[in-house]
Amino acid sequence: MFWGLSHLTEEQTKAITDLEKKFNATILAFSSKDIEYADLNEEQLKELKDLEDKLGLSLVTLKMSYK
Repeated sequence: MFWGLSHLTEEQTKAITDLEKKFNATILAFSSKDIEYADLNEEQLKELKDLEDKLGLSLVTLKMSYK
């Protein structure tokens, strides 16, 4: 699967920026065909968070479908 950061219209950028201000957080926009987030249980979420903390990164988990 190939995916990357989205190319946003001015309207989309404004909508995301408004929500970022409301949440006081950064939002990343990704584009891909057939993207689906992995359904992680609490233990997996903890492992992911621990790895994020260890690496100093933000990680996104996706289900991979090989067609």
